[in-house]
Amino acid sequence: MPSYLVAALVAASVLAGCSFDSIVGVVDPYRIDVRQGNYVDQEMVSQLRRGMTRDQVRFVMGSPLVVDMFREDRWEYVYRFRPGRGDVQQRVISVFFVDDLLDRVEGDVQPAAAAGSRADTPERSRVVEVAPAADR
Repeated sequence: MPSYLVAALVAASVLAGCSFDSIVGVVDPYRIDVRQGNYVDQEMVSQLRRGMTRDQVRFVMGSPLVVDMFREDRWEYVYRFRPGRGDVQQRVISVFFVDDLLDRVEGDVQPAAAAGSRADTPERSRVVEVAPAADR
């Protein structure tokens, strides 16, 4: 019997004795972090002012991920982070316009003044008061 055939038989018998569960428990593959959408942080939301034009909002926040053609007065900024290990995190920020000017912001990020109270309230979505634009 040739040696390569013996080696193949030995390898096949060793692999046949291993269960799939025991292999998965030993081998721990690397999983990458996946980031999708628009990352929006507190600093960006704090720069928004009521009365800003769409171009000014786009300059501060970036291009929105979702612009609904049936509701043109609303932009959606969605950010999803799936770490290789751990729970998925998702943020949704909605920017509302009236007569092409910023009216209000709703979502998971809040103004800096209320940032300390966030842990006290379990609700996920909230209306963010946008400061009026300064007189010129």
